[in-house]
Amino acid sequence: MLDAARARTLALIDDLTDEQWLGPRLAIVNPPLWEVGHLGWFQEYWCLRRKQDGTVSASLMPQADALYDSAKVAHRLRWDLPLPDVAATLRYLADVRAAVDARLLSDAGDPGLQYFAQLCAWHEEMHAEALTYTRQTLAYPAPPGLMHPVGGGSCAGDVEIAGGSFHLGASDEGHFVFDNEKWAHAVDVRPFRMARAPVSNAQFAEFVDAGGYREQRWWDAEGWAWRSGEGATAPLYWRQAKGAWHRRYFDREEILPDDEPVIHVNWHEAGAWCRWAGRRLPSEAEWEFAAATVPGMPGIKRRYPWGDAAPTAQTANLYGNAGRCVPVGALAAGDSAWGVRQMIGNVWEWTADWFRPYPGFVRDPYAEYSEPWFGSHKVLRGGCHATRATLIRNTWRNFYMPDRRDVFAGFRTCAL
Repeated sequence: MLDAARARTLALIDDLTDEQWLGPRLAIVNPPLWEVGHLGWFQEYWCLRRKQDGTVSASLMPQADALYDSAKVAHRLRWDLPLPDVAATLRYLADVRAAVDARLLSDAGDPGLQYFAQLCAWHEEMHAEALTYTRQTLAYPAPPGLMHPVGGGSCAGDVEIAGGSFHLGASDEGHFVFDNEKWAHAVDVRPFRMARAPVSNAQFAEFVDAGGYREQRWWDAEGWAWRSGEGATAPLYWRQAKGAWHRRYFDREEILPDDEPVIHVNWHEAGAWCRWAGRRLPSEAEWEFAAATVPGMPGIKRRYPWGDAAPTAQTANLYGNAGRCVPVGALAAGDSAWGVRQMIGNVWEWTADWFRPYPGFVRDPYAEYSEPWFGSHKVLRGGCHATRATLIRNTWRNFYMPDRRDVFAGFRTCAL
């Protein structure tokens, strides 16, 4: 897991120029030079430096804590730090990995080390996804790798979901899960109708063309204030040319693909579209119920929408599959038991709910992961085309501020 995450990190940074390693100062991204150093610091801290008695040993890099501790180094300062150069940063990254490998060989039976090694692997996978967002945000070239075309077309209509009582969240089955997924608890879900697929570019373009960004009645107060402040008139990276919508895809422009899910829209934009269309966002519980339960079989809860087998290129568009979004009608083999498509992969999906702890929440050793963000972020579910397959499952909870548009996020809807 650590090797796979590191290979992906190195592939994402291998072609960066000296200027791109630092990049422009933007509020929504980190300078790649800082982000890569942070990966080394995080792995070293949790796998090598942090002791059972609560003490922390010295880092392999002088002043590492002052440079790379994301809980203590304000985002706005990360461009101004005396960061090591690229060669020294990569050397630190390699030295930490070598030391962690040595410890894994000598202490292979240590369950604490196994836990923290998994934490570090998944932390690096999340940052690799964030680095992919950064490349898009900064108009760098698309990440290297083959792009595999996938057919599919559209996927219209709703499915009727009976609702009922089920357990929301992860069960303790010996697998690594993050603290915000703990633990499964009974909730009741009323019957509802959910769209078979996420909202497509063509569907969202109808709202834009109808003047949706100009009409306050489709927005709540916070959303309208955001739209007015940003001057937003369409989703991020969209522009009209010669009577058609185009968008910037990394460092090039393309005609907007009608059947792909709309992406780079925030929670406010998703809500405005829903009001215009007479729809609503699903709750977290509705989303997980549709993804994980099986009609007529109460008590059964799947790890993935299609079952318990690991994702494949036929069931989900995750990292290493298509390399970009695929049409919303693709990947029928990944349908949930209720017939809902692409609940895992392709695009993260905004839900209606604020990110809050489950009953009995106890934070994990990495205290900064969940607890600081309760109540200020909205929940997203399902993963995207840049999410590693080993990271995602039906109970996974992502969370972002409702105004974030750089994320590979879209949405699906429910009937009112």
